[in-house]
Formats: sequence, structure tokens, C-alpha cells
Amino acid sequence: MQFLNPIWFFALTAVSIPVIIHLWNVRPGKTLKVGSISLITEASKSTRRSFKLLDILLLILRCLLLALLALLLASPVWQNAASLQKAKGLLFIPKENLKETYTKFKPQIDSLNKAGYEFHYLNSGFAKNDLTKILADSSLKDTTGKANYWTLIKALDRQIAATTPVYVFTPNGINHFKGGKPAVDLNLHWQTYTVADSVSKWIASAILTNSGTIKVTLGNSSPARVYYTDQILQSGGSDDITVNVQNGLPSISLKNAGQAVFPVDTSAMRIAIYTDKHAIDAGYLKAALSAAVNFSGRKSVIKQYNNPAQISGGQTWLFWLSEQAVSRAKNSKNIFKYETGKVIDVNTWMEPRHIALAKLINPKTGEEAIWKDGFGKPVLGFDDNTYHFYSRFNPLWNDLVWSDDFPKLILKLINNAPIGIPQQHDKRILSNAQIQPEIVKKNKAITSVKTNGQTDLSRYFWLLLVGVFIAERILSHKTKIVNNG
Repeated sequence: MQFLNPIWFFALTAVSIPVIIHLWNVRPGKTLKVGSISLITEASKSTRRSFKLLDILLLILRCLLLALLALLLASPVWQNAASLQKAKGLLFIPKENLKETYTKFKPQIDSLNKAGYEFHYLNSGFAKNDLTKILADSSLKDTTGKANYWTLIKALDRQIAATTPVYVFTPNGINHFKGGKPAVDLNLHWQTYTVADSVSKWIASAILTNSGTIKVTLGNSSPARVYYTDQILQSGGSDDITVNVQNGLPSISLKNAGQAVFPVDTSAMRIAIYTDKHAIDAGYLKAALSAAVNFSGRKSVIKQYNNPAQISGGQTWLFWLSEQAVSRAKNSKNIFKYETGKVIDVNTWMEPRHIALAKLINPKTGEEAIWKDGFGKPVLGFDDNTYHFYSRFNPLWNDLVWSDDFPKLILKLINNAPIGIPQQHDKRILSNAQIQPEIVKKNKAITSVKTNGQTDLSRYFWLLLVGVFIAERILSHKTKIVNNG
């Protein structure tokens, strides 16, 4: 027996409630009537206390009642073991896409079902079920699934003989295929389809610009690609985006999309540049930063300092163009600092833009390389929240400051949080040729792993629950009569 929602086991702690009540319940003493107390000698006074459980059977029934309720909420099922190897043939469909998949391949699936092929869900455990009964359920609905079909096919390869016909029907969305394509020894027939809802649009980001407008980045996904478009919104919104203001905070939402309200980022990016003897470097950097933030449109404040004490804490970016140690008290979110060490003359270039390098400082090991030289060594390394620059913003060191790509690299750096693709919106697909595993002949040992068919035990727990409740009420009523009598 297993439980589909074991989180409800926490409700078993409620069993302590009737125990506490029974311990707290103290019966009043009985009054004995006597004719005279004149002949009763005075005894020394003493007090005795004890905890005693009364009506133990009633206590057990109440505890059992709460325990059965918790187990019922945990959804008990009985697992029926069945071997995959004994079947004439096997049919697999993901549980979450069963209705749409059946509609797409109805003739083939009906033919296999009539031919006696065993139906199993293409999910962890490969639960066996009666396809005819499932399809007869009018309440059957598809849901969103996250199963990795390649991983499941690998698991099937360890359980099924190479001669057993295996038919698999699945969607071809890219989210269901992670890792490398598997190599299996199966008599596999795998057909795929593109789901009906094959295009999606969502709000990827929204920021308040210096001019008071809202810059929105929209994600667009189709079976062929994912791409992003920008819109500049005024207070009235646009044809497909609504602008709302509540408690002075703006938010946006897509019209007729059923998506949640997206808050607009109204914070300003605060950028501090500190230098002592690298004033020329700071000038080049400030110009690139200004170009980058103007292009992005994000609300930003750029200031240059020559006294570290004047830099306020909480900067979004701190560019430390100095060989002095960075003051950690500044508590900046991101720190870009000049590294110190032995300067060496080089004749190489910097990737990703193939920019010539003339001088470098030997980099440290173990850092993530953001910018690399021609030998793959870090020119800009990253560790924790600090970017370590092993060059300088100076023409004597490299051609970076003369390159048209300089503002682009700085823009990508300060917008270092990548825009992710929400799984529910990624509609890209793989072709059938890309999906099919590599079929290889191998002397595989078939494991004795069993699949599971499930029998719902809820009805039996309901009957037990009702029976215990009736017994508890009857016993409680009799106990009251005895106590009052």
C-alpha cells in the first residue's frame, strides 16, 4: 500500500488532542452524607495527586478516528505488480497528455488496444491501466507535465526484451527532451506530434525609464524559435498590454492572456566609478556606461569618485579602477575591480569580440571566465559577486576602448541577469529524427523491475471511518449515562 499525498501524514499529530483532553479531564469528587461527624477523629491533612486515563476504549476510538482521517487525506492506493516482459506488446502514452495524444493517433491506438497491447503510462513507475475505462471517463483532462521522455525510454530499455514491440506516442516539445539522446536495444515505434497550443507570448521584463515611460520586453515562442521584442508604453498602455497603478506602484498585464499581473521595476540602477590614478580609464568607462544605459532606457545614476569615503553603500555596480583593496563596507551588489600582479606583454586577442590585447596580468585559477584571451585564460573572471579584470581600460593595454563593441560588452555586463524562458511558454519542438533514440544491439540483462497498477483504497477507509465514528458516538453516549447515574 502506498499514499499519493504523504504530506497529510502531518495531520497524524492531531491524535495528541484527545489524549490531552482525557488527561485534562478531572472528575469531581462524590459527596457522602453522614448523620454526625462528632465521633470522627481528626486526621492529619494530606494531598495526593495522580494522572489517570479514564475511558480508555473511548480514547482509543477517538485517536483511531483522527488517524483514519489523516490516512484518507493521504490518498491510499494499492500497488498491483505486473511484469513488462510477459506482454504481447506494450503501448505507452504520458498521463498528462493522454486525451490530446489519443485524439491525434486514434486509429493507431485503437488498433493496438484491440490487438491486446498492454497500456502503460509513460511516467515514472510505468503504471498499467485499462485504456478503455480511462477514455470513457468524461471528466478526463490534460495537464502540464515535466517528464523527460529520453530518461524514461532509457529506463524501459533495462526492463523490456529487445523482441517485445513497444509503441510510444508523445508530444515533441523541447522541454521533454533533456540530456543526450539515448542508445537503446528496443523494438521501438515512437510517434510524436505538436500540441495544439503551439504559440505563446509572455512578459519577460518591465522597467521604468528615465523619461517616465515603461519599457517592456515581451517573449514570443513558437515551434520554430524563441525571440524577444521591446515596447515603450505610456500611461495608457497599448493594444495588447494594460497598465495599472495601485498604491503608486505601476504594473502591467497582457490583455486576454490570462496571465498574472507583472510588477514594473521602478528602482534606479546606481553605478559608482572610483579611481585614484586612472582618470583616463574612468573617462572611457563612463562614456561606455552612459551609452549602455541610454540604449537600455533603464533609470540609472552614474557617478565618479576619487575619495572612497564619499561612495554611499548599496550601489548596484561599483567599478573599482584602482590597485587599492576594495572597501567591503561599501556593500555593493556587483563589484568590478582592477587586479594586481605581474604585468606581461602579450600578442593575443580578447573574446568574444576578437579585440587585440597588448598587456595582461596573470589571472588566478578557479574563476569563471567572462571574457577570455586567445588561449582561453580569463581576461575578466568572476567569483562570488566580484568581477576580476586582468587588464585596464586603456589603449596601452588593449584596443577595447576604441572598439565599437565596448558599450555592447558593458551593456551585457551590467544586465548580467539572463532572461529565462518559462517552461510553460517554451513552445519549441524537436523533429522526429532528432527525437528517435539510437538503436544498438547489445546483450542486455533484463531486470526484474515491475510496473505498478493502482487500486484506490479510499472507499474502504471511508467505511472504516464511518464505522469508528458510529462506535465512538455510541460509547460516548453510554459513558455519559453511567457518569450521570
